[in-house]
Amino acid sequence: MFRTRFAPSPTGYLHEGHALSANEAFSAALEADGDCLLRIEDIDQTRCRPEFETAIFEDLHWLGFEWPAPVRRQSDHFTEYQAALEQLTGLGLTYRCFLTRKALEAELEARGIGPSPAGDRPYVRRNDDVSEDEVLSRVAAGEPFAWRLSLAACRDFLGDEFSKLSFIEEGDGENISFGETMAHPEWLGDVVLARKDSPTSYHLAVTHDDHLQGVSHVVRGADLYHATHMHVLLQRLMNWSKPVYRHHKLLMGEDGRKLSKAHRSKSLRELRKEGVEPSELLKR
Repeated sequence: MFRTRFAPSPTGYLHEGHALSANEAFSAALEADGDCLLRIEDIDQTRCRPEFETAIFEDLHWLGFEWPAPVRRQSDHFTEYQAALEQLTGLGLTYRCFLTRKALEAELEARGIGPSPAGDRPYVRRNDDVSEDEVLSRVAAGEPFAWRLSLAACRDFLGDEFSKLSFIEEGDGENISFGETMAHPEWLGDVVLARKDSPTSYHLAVTHDDHLQGVSHVVRGADLYHATHMHVLLQRLMNWSKPVYRHHKLLMGEDGRKLSKAHRSKSLRELRKEGVEPSELLKR
């Protein structure tokens, strides 16, 4: 059965780019005689707000979309993500990282690490970074830390299979490979899986939920294409199902940047007040 999902984060009001993504996902499900789930990805408890979540439902109903009940809200399931993290830790695949964002940037600069094809500079722990005794001492002292996935440990755990990880890509987004695509988790480095103020990360929560909810196809914007290279690794480590991926082209603003909340793109609520019809938006 074909099943996909539309999974917005309630950190602001939906804009025209979200309408495009929603239409891509719901249309794909309709065409395949499957279904499209709605998932609220609200793990960022500092930025997510109830009024934004309410607006998501209102905007999607206005656009004419329907979805099966119940809607999964990630903040209701932090214990499940914690259990997944504990499983990875039990396999020896994670470590505590005490670097602040400022210290991390300084270390990357000192080590001469440049951007990867994924865009950011990937951080990978050196073997001599912190001893286990020091880790336990800093934890006991209450020093904040993040749980990171160790790529070195993952390579040891998977052996030759690490370099053979792949996924099927069916999308038409910019600068992506079509068909069977080799995964390069090293482009993202030792990603954060959880922090003190965030019990899980996007990478861990989304792969967990896609498996749990039986998602067969992930339809999302091309800006998340590189994240797939890490998601494939997590799916293999946890023996979770691996969907087919379709990363679609992004809707760009007049300034050449993708539409986003950060760039204050005009919201669907504003467009609705201006008299724009859903059919007009969905044709763009």
